Amino acid sequence: MTSAYVDDVLLVDRCKTGEVAATRELFRRHRHRVHASLYRILGSNRDMEDIMQEAFLQVFKSLGSWRADASLATWIDRIAVRVAYRAIENRRRVPTPIGGSADDEQLGSLPSPSTSLSASGLDARAAVVRLYAALDALPAGPRVAFALFALDGRSIAEVAQITGATVTATKLRVWRARRALEATARRDPALAAYLPEAA
Repeated sequence: MTSAYVDDVLLVDRCKTGEVAATRELFRRHRHRVHASLYRILGSNRDMEDIMQEAFLQVFKSLGSWRADASLATWIDRIAVRVAYRAIENRRRVPTPIGGSADDEQLGSLPSPSTSLSASGLDARAAVVRLYAALDALPAGPRVAFALFALDGRSIAEVAQITGATVTATKLRVWRARRALEATARRDPALAAYLPEAA
């Protein structure tokens, strides 16, 4: 039993008693990772504060169901991913103009592609806008798996654990997303820089 595990158990127990300092500590420990993952999945920060708030409201509401069979971080990530799924579905009900979802804060949160897009940062920014326009066309499952794997840098096994899917199903989702994005990249080569090697 690691000290981190014991620390998580004690922190959750304190949160469940309603200790305000403990809830603040839990939020402080996990907010940056959750925020970054949500950005990479959703691409837009227009509603990010509301989505973050919803994710942590669900975390605190569900603390009684954490059984420590997974790390607290993984459990929180699962909740955040479920909130992201709902945000994707809600967004599909309200169409947004293509290219209108990315802004400077979102663009700054993405990893740099493995190859240089151009000497101009504007070209890279435009490529990211086009990437998220292409991601918007994907079903939620492949989109989330691809974003966690390719943009957030998580392993296939970790993506499977967070999304509650098998490793095989996760590989298939990433492959489907990659195949769809490769088709788009044939018309827009700048997107190819964001496509990882096959999982």
